[in-house]
Amino acid sequence: MKKIIFCVALSTLLLALCVEVEAQQPPKVPRIGWLAGGFPSSSSGLSNPNIEWFLQGLKELGYVEGKNIVIEYRWADGKRERLFDLAAELVGLKVDVIVTRNTPATLAAKKATTTIPIIMVGPGDPVRLGLVDSLARPGGNITGLSLLATELTGKRLELLKEAFPKISRVAVLWNEGDSAMTLRVKEAEVAAPVLGVTIQRVGVQDPNDFERAFAALSSKAADALLVILDTFTILHQKRILEFAAKYRLAAMYERIDFVEAGGLMTYGPSLSEIFRRAAVYVDKILKGTKPADLPVEQPRKFELVINLKTAKQIGVKIPPNVLVRADRVIR
Repeated sequence: MKKIIFCVALSTLLLALCVEVEAQQPPKVPRIGWLAGGFPSSSSGLSNPNIEWFLQGLKELGYVEGKNIVIEYRWADGKRERLFDLAAELVGLKVDVIVTRNTPATLAAKKATTTIPIIMVGPGDPVRLGLVDSLARPGGNITGLSLLATELTGKRLELLKEAFPKISRVAVLWNEGDSAMTLRVKEAEVAAPVLGVTIQRVGVQDPNDFERAFAALSSKAADALLVILDTFTILHQKRILEFAAKYRLAAMYERIDFVEAGGLMTYGPSLSEIFRRAAVYVDKILKGTKPADLPVEQPRKFELVINLKTAKQIGVKIPPNVLVRADRVIR
């Protein structure tokens, strides 16, 4: 009888110890992988605003980096070929979710894993690119937020024509080595006849290509310029802006930082909202929702920004009916 009592007491003690040890173990801290083709800092040398907006979104949901969440950053520094190795690194770290910035990063992550959830931010057309089955039902392990970059190309061309009704030839500068960017050029070519303009393709994919591209632009005398942005063209922001200013070209860009740096116009989704929304997707994944059950979200807020200082410098006037629709005017 004493032996039985002893065994019961010992079992109770061991159970209590196990419960205590388990209670003392810290909760698992989620790990997010961040994969981007660009740089940790912006072209102006400041901290990357995309990260700041994303962290702000996480904070609003109760996550603080370094306390209850860990982020593993991987940057390709403009070298697309590095993305596949970087994606493999994140998979090897067994992160809980991978957030990808731009199409090449998403394609690299897709190749690296079919099990870890991937939240894409900013692919041009995720369905046509084969990243998801559909926006409503993504399927697989990928979902996220589209910038409608391809679809908005026609709208940007329309705004350019509305601001400058006399233009007839619009040059489109883009990275011809990126299939997603080429889709945007084709979208411009579809919209052009309706607007009464012709498109001049000016492709680049190497730093040495810019001199040839600029020579082609100046020799064929385009009336305006539409710049399609990806990691490569963003890297050469200064050269592109200087050329547009030198030849007094009315230019439309896809991002606000180009206009803040001296570009004329931009129209597109609010990136600050997009990256804060990416944090919402991460939160849902960490709480157990499967990527296949999360529809790809499209932008809800768009911004037209016009730089009147630049307009004056290149000698153009923005019509009042366009100016009044601007969400922000830089004077």
